Amino acid sequence: MDNSLSLINDLIIPGLIIVAQILAIIIPVLLSVAFLVYAERKVLALIQLRKGPNIVGPFGLFQSFADALKLLAKENIIPNRSNKIIFLIAPMITMVLSLIGWAVIPFAPGWVISDINVGIMYLFAVSSLGVYGIIMAGWASNSQYPFLGALRSAAQMVSYEVSIGFVIITVLLCVGSLNLTKVVEAQSTVWFAIPLLPMFIIFFICALAETNRLPFDLPEDEASLVAGFSTEYSSASFVLFFLAEYASMILMSAMTVILFLGGWLPPFDIAPFNYIPSVFWFMLKITFILFLFLWVRGTFPRYRYDQLMRLGWKVFLPLSLFWVVVTAGFLVMFDLLPT
Repeated sequence: MDNSLSLINDLIIPGLIIVAQILAIIIPVLLSVAFLVYAERKVLALIQLRKGPNIVGPFGLFQSFADALKLLAKENIIPNRSNKIIFLIAPMITMVLSLIGWAVIPFAPGWVISDINVGIMYLFAVSSLGVYGIIMAGWASNSQYPFLGALRSAAQMVSYEVSIGFVIITVLLCVGSLNLTKVVEAQSTVWFAIPLLPMFIIFFICALAETNRLPFDLPEDEASLVAGFSTEYSSASFVLFFLAEYASMILMSAMTVILFLGGWLPPFDIAPFNYIPSVFWFMLKITFILFLFLWVRGTFPRYRYDQLMRLGWKVFLPLSLFWVVVTAGFLVMFDLLPT
């Protein structure tokens, strides 16, 4: 009897708590993806002076759910000459990688599943692994357009991850810790977006490239690659890629908010700002960054691939490296290095 109680207290109850915490994050993220798709259509419609979704549900709010049901009801076609196992696993890997990063995201003081001391490195590793799902999908499809899209994605993500790494180093120099909660707390006086403004801009543009968003959506360029790496996908497999892209957008927006916009901290530590719940500020800032994602899509044309590579290697890489040196020199000169 005692052993059974001990097993329940030591394993089952903590396991149920962790599962509840995971569901408390995954379900809102998936719902946010649905409404983000709706918001994207509405924002693009406003930019182009049209109405957008307005039939399915009040104000068209259920349009994303209707589209998801339509896609899931379609036949899942697997090409005859494809590597069927890898073909089916690739979208699952992409979807899982877009969700596991939320394990270290602090929504408010103490509101985090795993408050590890290397949270930034964990997020950087997860975002870097995202390219594997796309490469696997492009290769396993055994088709020209998906394979070209996969090659583009690999080169693009590697190119811009180098700059993201240097941007993160500048933040770490100012904080002295890899813990994401410490990063937010270090911005209680001033958000890093102000002293590190060039790095903030570079990080946001690199986030566009990492998530394959316009003007950097070359891996799925419908003008020249049909649909890129997802050309051969349909039904549930395509839905997983679709969800993964938008979930990655929300995750990169959360990273931007934590690294540069003070996380859950209000803009001013005065009433009535400090009476508003911390989670509200965090969600509001993420919404703002997501709006910038959508605004950029409706404003800028797609880059040529050579322009994309030139921007990453000849502009962002030297500039981010230079700013690392400037930041380190400034901190050493004025003895501001965190202990």
